[in-house]
Amino acid sequence: MESSLHQRTVLITGATGGLGRTVTQTFLDAGAAVYGVVRKWKRDEIPAGAFKPVEADVTKAADCRASLARVLAEANRLDAVVHLAGGFAGGSRVEETDEATWDHMLNLNLRSAFLLFREALPVMRGARHGRLIAIGSRVGAEPAASMAAYVASKAALHALIQAIAAETKGTGITANALLPSIIDTPANRAAMPQADFSKWVAPRSIAACLVWLASDASADVTGALVPIYGGV
Repeated sequence: MESSLHQRTVLITGATGGLGRTVTQTFLDAGAAVYGVVRKWKRDEIPAGAFKPVEADVTKAADCRASLARVLAEANRLDAVVHLAGGFAGGSRVEETDEATWDHMLNLNLRSAFLLFREALPVMRGARHGRLIAIGSRVGAEPAASMAAYVASKAALHALIQAIAAETKGTGITANALLPSIIDTPANRAAMPQADFSKWVAPRSIAACLVWLASDASADVTGALVPIYGGV
C-alpha cells in the first residue's frame, strides 16, 4: 500500500505557521483535499489547489461541530483529522505557575483535541475508516522542569490518543501521535538564536510522517506515540 491520499478528505488544524504551512502543502502534494482550520485566515496565507480555509476556535465545542459539519456537507466524507493546533508556556516551577497558564495549556493542547476527535469519531465509525493524528511532545513523555502545565497537557493528550486507539480496535479507525522535540520553525529560531538548529526536527520530516499515518499504508498502526527527536 502507498501513502497516496488521492480522493481523501483531511481536516488540518493549526494550518498556518512554521509547521502548519509545510504540513498542509505536503498533504496537498499527496493528493488530499484539505480543509485547513485556524482562528482567522489572511488572504495571502491560503494555499492554492484543493484547499478550503475554515475559521474556527477549536477550544470551543460549537466551532468544532460546525467545522466537521461543513466538511461533511461539502465533501461528504472525512478520512483524517490532523490536529496540529497547540501552544507552549514554560519557564515557571509548579509553585510559580498561575491558574490562567494551567487552564490555557489544558484548553489549547488537550480540550481542543478532545472536542475535535469527539466530533470526528461518529463519522469515522459510520464509514468504518478514519485516521486521527495529534502532535504531542517529547517532554510529554520525558517531563522536564519548569514547564509543568505544558508537560501535563501533552501527557494527557498522549493518553487520550491511546484511549481512543483502545476504543476503536477493529473498526478501521486508527489514532496516533507524533512526539517531536524542538521543531525548526522561524519562531523557535527567534526564541533561541544561539541554538544549533541543525539538531532540530525539520517540519518536512513531521509532515512526511503525518501523511504516512493518514494513509492506508499505516492501517496496522494505532495507539502509537512516535518519537521524532532529530539530533536533540
